[in-house]
Amino acid sequence: MGERTTVRGRRPAPADLAIVAAGILVAVAAVAPILMHWLTNPPDQRLVDLDVYRSGGQAVLRGAPVYDVLTQPPQLLPFTYPPFAALLAAPLAVISWPVVQWVWVAMVYAALTIAVWYAFRDLIRRAGRWAPLAMGALFGATAHLMSVSDQIRFGQVGLFLLVMCVADCATESPRWPRGVLIGLATAIKLVPGVFIIYLLISGRRQASFNAMTTAVVATLCAFAILPGDSVDYWFGALLDNDRVGANNGTTNQSIHGMLLRLYWPGGLTTLLWGACLITVGYLGFRNARRASLTVARLDGPDARSAEMAGIAIVGLLSVLLSPVGWIHHLVWIVLVLGVLVGDGRDPRRRLAAGVMWLVYVLPLPWWGTKLIGPDHSVVLRFAGRLVQSSYGLIAVSLVLLLGSWLVRRLDLVNDHRESSPGKVRLDTLAP
Repeated sequence: MGERTTVRGRRPAPADLAIVAAGILVAVAAVAPILMHWLTNPPDQRLVDLDVYRSGGQAVLRGAPVYDVLTQPPQLLPFTYPPFAALLAAPLAVISWPVVQWVWVAMVYAALTIAVWYAFRDLIRRAGRWAPLAMGALFGATAHLMSVSDQIRFGQVGLFLLVMCVADCATESPRWPRGVLIGLATAIKLVPGVFIIYLLISGRRQASFNAMTTAVVATLCAFAILPGDSVDYWFGALLDNDRVGANNGTTNQSIHGMLLRLYWPGGLTTLLWGACLITVGYLGFRNARRASLTVARLDGPDARSAEMAGIAIVGLLSVLLSPVGWIHHLVWIVLVLGVLVGDGRDPRRRLAAGVMWLVYVLPLPWWGTKLIGPDHSVVLRFAGRLVQSSYGLIAVSLVLLLGSWLVRRLDLVNDHRESSPGKVRLDTLAP
């Protein structure tokens, strides 16, 4: 018999290892300026939200009231998350502050890596042997989105929650009951609860029930362990929007924040906010459901684009419909970019993705603040207000774009393929 060779036992070729090393080098080079910029701040200006979580964990361990504790001066920030999150933060309290900063940064970038894989997996797979380099480039590009770089600036949890929700919705055969991760994310921070609605309206009733049950059980466990803090949160801290900061600040890109910056009478602002919540919520969930139902009549990359479009829409809704939607909550733009670009074959989708990447990399809201001073004309001040709220306004547009233009485009491409089947392309980078 002739000598048998097995692919399984073959060592990676030097060229393949070089590509992997190049991908890692690109990723490291991309994030190095971000780390140098934000992690060299004075200690009291560095990862301030991580300090909030750690202070909450310290309060739990020493039995102090969680919602009375403030971080060290000059920040003096309170803990604003549910009691379940305070329990999860307890391990942070036993790690020294210098060490916990680097651990957190590593975890954030690990979560970004997972998010990039879910968002761009068809484009990455199409790259073939160059996939590690494509992964590194996409990681570096998304790391510079303002919402993502703010995860490092503040030490935030946004990417963790995103990964939990996306994995729960998009994993084909999860090893856990679908919905459990969304339930845990909701118990950590309430806004992922919009995905419970999404699971329900997209036909995954059991998963929606699992998510709701998990959130309730986690919350009740926190009640049992921290009864006083739970009462303080659910009947006090939760109802105080000002506790998290000025709601009319530029960084609040939710619908509520955008309306507050118009400085109209309070009653009118509340009325408009209610109307906008109903309108955007209805259109958003309708578009998310439409995208989800489109998956059944598509296949391959198009089906995955439709699936991720529904998830991205709901993620954007979690920011827009919340009373407070900070810029760092808009990490869902990572998914939006992946949905728009797809497998990279459609030039219009590539162009849309490139434009959206540039929009959310540039500090547009802060540029807008420079146009609203009393020295400017009425026209410039009006334009400044629009630019100041550009992230939120464009997010509203993306909810409509993904649920209408993209879904229609996927359907048209699918109909064209069925009516005129082309040649099978064997090369991974075929146009």
